[in-house]
Amino acid sequence: MKRSFASIALLAFAATAAFAGPVEDREALMKERGATMGALAKFAKGETPYDAAAVLDQLNKLDANGKKMDIDVLWAASETGNTAGSPSSAPKIWEDMAGFKAEEAKFETAVAAAVAAAPADAAALGPLLGPIGASCGACHEAYRAR
Repeated sequence: MKRSFASIALLAFAATAAFAGPVEDREALMKERGATMGALAKFAKGETPYDAAAVLDQLNKLDANGKKMDIDVLWAASETGNTAGSPSSAPKIWEDMAGFKAEEAKFETAVAAAVAAAPADAAALGPLLGPIGASCGACHEAYRAR
């Protein structure tokens, strides 16, 4: 009996941690995205010795991150303009949801192209990161609160 109670309590805690809420989930996904882009940039700049398998692993991680970015759930309409819990989300997201979704689609397309290219060296990786970074920058410019 004690074991089953402990197991249930542990599962409840794990479920709460895994699904903290839309604000926490989107912030975690964006932090993961930033860290992955940082790792890829180090490969492209030669700061980290190039390893094609590791680069492809990072690109796949970025691709999986994009697939988890469910805008309708993470930036729900019921949250319209509420940035109190997420100071980095500008109200413009809810004012221009179609534009916000289009920017995310550009990111996902650029990442999918990089994964498909499977760059063999830093010279091939750099041009693939350009469109991904440009997508991130455009979205931050338009939809991130300062």
